[in-house]
Amino acid sequence: MNDGTDYRAILASDTPLIDVRAPIEFAQGAMPAALNLPLMNDDERAAVGTCYKRQGPDAALALGHSLVNGDTREARINAWREASLARPEGFLCCARGGQRSHISQAWLKEAGVDYPLIRGGYKALRQTAIQVTIEQSQKPMVLIGGCTGNGKTLLVKQHAQGIDLEGLAHHRGSSFGRTLTPQLSQASFENHLAVELLKKDAARWVLEDEGRMIGSNHLPECLRDRMVEAPIVVVEDPFEIRLERLREEYFDHMWADFSAAYGEEAGWKEYSEYLHHGLFAIRRRLGLQRYAEFTALLDSALSEQQRSGSTDAHFSWLAPLLKDYYDPMYGYQLEKKAEKIVYRGTYGEVADWLNR
Repeated sequence: MNDGTDYRAILASDTPLIDVRAPIEFAQGAMPAALNLPLMNDDERAAVGTCYKRQGPDAALALGHSLVNGDTREARINAWREASLARPEGFLCCARGGQRSHISQAWLKEAGVDYPLIRGGYKALRQTAIQVTIEQSQKPMVLIGGCTGNGKTLLVKQHAQGIDLEGLAHHRGSSFGRTLTPQLSQASFENHLAVELLKKDAARWVLEDEGRMIGSNHLPECLRDRMVEAPIVVVEDPFEIRLERLREEYFDHMWADFSAAYGEEAGWKEYSEYLHHGLFAIRRRLGLQRYAEFTALLDSALSEQQRSGSTDAHFSWLAPLLKDYYDPMYGYQLEKKAEKIVYRGTYGEVADWLNR
């Protein structure tokens, strides 16, 4: 039985965690299987922290008990009780396994639930996650490269040893890369990555050839250093196939996602702004004249899509954007890695090569 110190087993098995830290702490970094049910909210925590600095631990503890009292205390205990009964195999967790998780545990026990806690708290789990990433990054790896639309992410997701870095980051890595799911904090992204590495524990990793940043998240240095040295397989599909993949991903799926999330009218506005923002982000590299031309073509394509439902007109700006901007940019980056390329082929050929 896990006594709250076998951190790797806890992370690898997605053991539920009732995280009683304040929301601001949880947002800064949390584990994938954690549910935030705080002992104190952000304002209460700040007040107790100030009191601790000025008057010491006893006064701070007394203030905490006075702030979390009566109906507030009852509501928080009830939330923990419901969560613990729904997750009987879980643990309580605070920052360092100190007073907050012990107080929560004692209050829960008074309510009839005996629930264990993580010894060392979030800090111990976080240190374990960092160590796991360092260790797993030392294993052999192969990167999948290729211009936009070649299905690199699909190949990674389909492979048993694949780690979908973009999926973990909730971002596709380009100026059009945002998804409807907000990106995690840097620490949470790293925690999710570590848990994925721990679960798969592969002999060799299959990763997409990424830059240092994926949206606002950056790759851990230990992983990035290894990726820089790794062999690369390059996917080279026909241009028309790439366009169809991008149509499905950036137009069909994104419009469906925005519509489902916001409703048709507000969703259309969000979808249009998403595409416009993607172009705006690279306006300086395109040059202002080219940016204005693409924006006009995008506006026309959106009007046609709204009128007829067809996304064909988007190729009027997407095809030249690939040929004049994305393909030359990636081609230049790949030239600098030429000595690391070990295979080139179509999507199907690279999939077969990776499974050899």
